[in-house]
Amino acid sequence: MYNIEFLPSAKKELKKLDFVIQKQVKEKIILLATDPEKLKNNIKALKGEYNGKFRLRIGSYRVVFQIVEEQVVIIVIRIGHRKEVY
Repeated sequence: MYNIEFLPSAKKELKKLDFVIQKQVKEKIILLATDPEKLKNNIKALKGEYNGKFRLRIGSYRVVFQIVEEQVVIIVIRIGHRKEVY
């Protein structure tokens, strides 16, 4: 099980989302922390500017995150609509 940390900008982005979307995102992030194997079809490694980071697909929304294995932490970097997050 991973611990979850949010960058301050990611917290702001989450608060700006509609309540229903916020709930979906929170549920998926908790599932990601407890059992990432269940979400393996929705997780993809990123390239370019976000090299070494991953994205979690939640409908039309994306969560960009990084895994720090040594500290067993998932750091949430960005949350937003797919056309705005990259």
